Amino acid sequence: MKALILGIVITIAAVCAVIPAGLNWWGDVLSFLRGALPVIAVFIGLIAVFIGITDIKDRAQAKKEEASGEPGQG
Repeated sequence: MKALILGIVITIAAVCAVIPAGLNWWGDVLSFLRGALPVIAVFIGLIAVFIGITDIKDRAQAKKEEASGEPGQG
């Protein structure tokens, strides 16, 4: 319950910080997002590549097990 209340308070504080009547940080937030978005996209792309490689390896392993007649784990 404490985490829920803290989350609500922090969300309200963040919204108040970016609105013009508050601290008016919206321009700074946009600048941060413009700079961080390419970096985040690179990380997401790398994660997708690693997941794809793992998926290919898992499929190859499953085919080997199926061909040899061994039961799979799980």
